[in-house]
Amino acid sequence: MKLLKEYIEKYGSVTDSSILKVDSFINHQIDPVLMIEIGEELKKRFEGKNINKILTIEASGIAIGIAAAYAFKVPMVFAKKKKPSTMGDSFNANVHSFTKKTDYNITVSKEFLSPEDNILVVDDFLAMGNAIIGLKNIIEQAGANLQGVGIVIEKGFQPGGTILKEQGIHLESLAVIESLENNKITLR
Repeated sequence: MKLLKEYIEKYGSVTDSSILKVDSFINHQIDPVLMIEIGEELKKRFEGKNINKILTIEASGIAIGIAAAYAFKVPMVFAKKKKPSTMGDSFNANVHSFTKKTDYNITVSKEFLSPEDNILVVDDFLAMGNAIIGLKNIIEQAGANLQGVGIVIEKGFQPGGTILKEQGIHLESLAVIESLENNKITLR
């Protein structure tokens, strides 16, 4: 995706050899034009799939999820990192965040996922694959169908993409980072 790669090269920065900061346009301050383009690109990449729901994880996945849901004209559900007192029965999975160095018990209300759902999972980054594996676990608990995973930026030098593909998951990453060595962004 040309526009996304231009944004990464122009506005992205490297804080060490594994952290790419894109908080000026993706996951803190959000560029709405870019988000809509991301949603449209995900729609193109998963054309022909019978997707009726988008699933993501809070918080950084929400903007991407909304953009994808808008493009597909379907609802978006996001997994919460804390179960609210107002939520009844839920599907749950444990996810380790390497970025935040903590574990989360993600949760989705049983009201919003069912065996009739054909789900596209979306997220901002793919590194180790833990968030996606957690969401896949929730989809399986619901008896729903995982149609694919759409990632904005994949860290190609980390194993997440390989892990997901080995599980037979249709993975589409809009930009793949080959390396962040020497604080230089190298795109695939």
